[in-house]
Amino acid sequence: MTEIAAALPGSIEPARGSGPKLDHGVNPLTLIPFFGVLAAGLLFVAYSIHSDIEAAGAQITSYVPFILLFVALLIALGFEFVNGFHDTANAVATVIYTRSLQANVAVVWSGLWNLAGVLWSSGAVAFGIVSLLPVELILQVGSGAGYAMVFALLVAAIIWNLGTWSFGLPASSSHTLIGSIIGVGVTNALLHGRSGTSGVDWTQATSVGKALLLSPIFGFVLAGILLMVVKYVIPSKELFAEPKGDQPPPTWIRGILILTCTLVSFFHGSNDGQKGMGLIMLILIGVVPTAYALNRSMPVSQVAEFASISQQASAVIAAKAGGRDFTGDPRAAVTAYVAQHEIDAETFPALAALVGDIATQVRDYGSIAKLPLDKVGNTRNDMYLASEAVRFLIKDKAAGLPAPDVATLNAYKGSLDGATKFIPTWVKIVVAIALGLGTMVGWKRIVVTVGSKIGKTHLTYAQGACAEITAAATIAAADGYGLPVSTTHVLSSGIAGTMAANGSGLQWSTVRNIALAWVLTLPAAMALSGTLYFIFSRLV
Repeated sequence: MTEIAAALPGSIEPARGSGPKLDHGVNPLTLIPFFGVLAAGLLFVAYSIHSDIEAAGAQITSYVPFILLFVALLIALGFEFVNGFHDTANAVATVIYTRSLQANVAVVWSGLWNLAGVLWSSGAVAFGIVSLLPVELILQVGSGAGYAMVFALLVAAIIWNLGTWSFGLPASSSHTLIGSIIGVGVTNALLHGRSGTSGVDWTQATSVGKALLLSPIFGFVLAGILLMVVKYVIPSKELFAEPKGDQPPPTWIRGILILTCTLVSFFHGSNDGQKGMGLIMLILIGVVPTAYALNRSMPVSQVAEFASISQQASAVIAAKAGGRDFTGDPRAAVTAYVAQHEIDAETFPALAALVGDIATQVRDYGSIAKLPLDKVGNTRNDMYLASEAVRFLIKDKAAGLPAPDVATLNAYKGSLDGATKFIPTWVKIVVAIALGLGTMVGWKRIVVTVGSKIGKTHLTYAQGACAEITAAATIAAADGYGLPVSTTHVLSSGIAGTMAANGSGLQWSTVRNIALAWVLTLPAAMALSGTLYFIFSRLV
């Protein structure tokens, strides 16, 4: 008797026979290298931190902060691990459903290229994420409030990611983390008796929000246009065919699909991996400022350059101060401007005094590396505070800065950021390991949704390639501008765009669920992180 394959509910793949094989079973022997790499990564973290503390000449007087540090690092790496199997599943869905690679091979291949992408990344996205956090919390990140902030936003992001993953919904880890950060910022402002809107840098949040909002629209439109162009330029029936059983596509098509999967995996690592890096650096700065607050590898030759740029910036700011000198500690006035974004009579005199103090500290000791250990944390906070104040002044129309002054202040900000915004190689390596291992675990739910539940017809070779090319190009462009984007949203919307352009039709129940997750992610993450921050701030 012939067995007829029935379609799975909500899927165009038949129940038996024609769907890709996703369950290959777990060979117990494969767990040995997996857990071996995991253990080696954790030992590498401990060794790197110990080595950096020794190199800085710091003395360990208590192990309690290091226990909190270890817990915080585990949570941060846990976020990247979840990010790996939640987001990277999108990259492998096309090669699995076009039979270009077997599922177990695809996830390992994608994991390796995610790892490479993290190692290649610049760090611009990492600090773009960090700049969304309230400055007063960043300046006291080693305090109870700082730990509460980091724990709350990471735990909230992990909870929402796992929740959407359990339903097979391709929600965005980037979107989730941004919502968590905003939730912490708003709650922190309310706890201090300020308006909730003052707890977030809304200019930066708007830039990030635009990237997250526009990227899926670009994905849908560009992937659809690319498919129509490819149809016109390459009129090959093979390219626009569906897979035949488990037979792989022709070699040249298979090569294209594997290449596009590789590019998406690489650029996903280079963009998404940075989010964990920035938060890990905050944790390290708070617990071990002597080793991580300032970039001690900066050459001595840059000191003279820094002094010159500082003098020029000080002159620009002093001119806006109208000759008024600031008496007392300028930090409170500068912090008030950064938190409230309102220029008052003290803003320019205080900032001019702070710039002068920073220049004096660096000049007196000859280089960043020679700063006394007990001064490092304070100098780093001064530099970060001045950098943020300059960033807001450049954008502040009320400051009335002409173009030459803006260029001078930008150069000064670049020098400050070179000393405070850096990522050690070992941090990149452990984040790469966490993201790469995460890619190899728990990917099936999202792969099924992306590969078979968006369009009404089977994914063709051309549709898979066009969606992947669009996603890789969009993420690479976002990397260049230091903006976080969602691999999930870009790729799933790209597949939807190719289905629409091909006249294949969309499974609107899936599209509706994905859109609902997209709409709910921001408020849900904000509510989760805000609630957790309130609880943790009372406990820590």
